[in-house]
Amino acid sequence: QVQLVESGGGSVQAGGSLRLSCAASGDTASTHCMGWFRQAPGKDREGVARIYTNDGVTHYAGSVKGRFTVSHDNAKNTVHLQMNSLKPEDTGMYYCVASLFWCSDWSEDNFNYWGQGTQVTVSA
Repeated sequence: QVQLVESGGGSVQAGGSLRLSCAASGDTASTHCMGWFRQAPGKDREGVARIYTNDGVTHYAGSVKGRFTVSHDNAKNTVHLQMNSLKPEDTGMYYCVASLFWCSDWSEDNFNYWGQGTQVTVSA
């Protein structure tokens, strides 16, 4: 089992930045991929960014590419999401995820573990 705890959410004006963190505990050696999903009010949940923990290869949703950066600290079993140039449409609940397998796409079935989420609100 792997437990994921997010932190770093909050409220910011458009154009601002936030840094989310996700601390993983438990059987973290079994995870191959970690990342972030988000869900805006009234919308479906969507993948935002993911990273392979062994080689650091990353993938981003088109809507955040160039503005968000995902990183993984192997020593601390922590994944971060640096969010810059935030827009009101980035508002939502952000969830940390972890996969025991290769996460080749954004299918939620790829991700075995989910955090409780942290709220991000971007005002115009």
